[in-house]
Amino acid sequence: MTHETDAMVIAAVDGSEHSLKALEWARAAAVRHGSGLVVAHVLSDSVQLYAARRSSLYDRTEPEEAEDPVSVRIRAHLAERGPLPSEVRYESLEGSVPEALRDIGEGARMLVMGSRGRGGFAALLLGSNSRAVATSAACPVVVVAHEARGAEGADEAARASAGRVVVGLHAAETPDNVLDFAFTEAAARDTTLQVVSAYSIPPSPTMVIDSPFAVIPPEALVGEDENAVPAEREMLRSQTERLAPFRAKYPTVPVEQAAVPGDAAGRLVDTSKSAALVVVGRHHPRRHIRSLMIGSVANAVLQHAHGPVAIVPTLSESVGSAESAGESA
Repeated sequence: MTHETDAMVIAAVDGSEHSLKALEWARAAAVRHGSGLVVAHVLSDSVQLYAARRSSLYDRTEPEEAEDPVSVRIRAHLAERGPLPSEVRYESLEGSVPEALRDIGEGARMLVMGSRGRGGFAALLLGSNSRAVATSAACPVVVVAHEARGAEGADEAARASAGRVVVGLHAAETPDNVLDFAFTEAAARDTTLQVVSAYSIPPSPTMVIDSPFAVIPPEALVGEDENAVPAEREMLRSQTERLAPFRAKYPTVPVEQAAVPGDAAGRLVDTSKSAALVVVGRHHPRRHIRSLMIGSVANAVLQHAHGPVAIVPTLSESVGSAESAGESA
């Protein structure tokens, strides 16, 4: 099946409250970017079996289509919201949830889904379908945390007022398209982009465990900070060099730089309590492009973030996914 979803925002829904929250996030994103919205629902097994039965038996006494209660609910939900994107399209998909969503996501601006759907254990922070799609889709996947996770951090109003986009950066390894996605999101929101990188240093007697990290505006990097450790200064310099072309491309986006000791994952999870969106690359760009594995930082943020997280594949991954799909067809 071919879907024309290039540069559109896709909302994956299943009728659950979690997916309705993701739908609302996707609706607002489509409006911000001036793009269309595709509402995608993978039909339940029973509906798919009914369609297969009717197709095989050619039973003319059966109705042409079985009413999809999820589609009915979603249309009613969107009718109560506003504003709507210029184009809203509904797609009923067949097959397994991960495979159907990976297929429709080819070429999309982003695919948005809830962190947990109808199935699974209530205690799980991340559903199996959300993880499967986030770790293998060819387009960026935004996972919107459900209420149980969001309650641990700031409420929705506080997060919306903060409006900040946060991106995790490894200066030597993070692909350009991850940074480009983050800058694009910050520009669309007319907000600040905070860039977080981690550096390794041996413990110091004066280091305070779990102390807040310093946020450095670009102008402060002109001089030398005598209080900064050498590793921190070097990290900030690397950040500045790597971000230079993106600052030139997006001159209206304010940028804050943050260098943190140790693992960046915990800091990114912490910032997700107040950030509008946290952006991370899916995994190391030199890892096999057909691997479904996800990097440790991306995995930790995806599992524990309190707000929306964008998992962005590298461009080479997207090409590899398309080639792999073509070979298996």
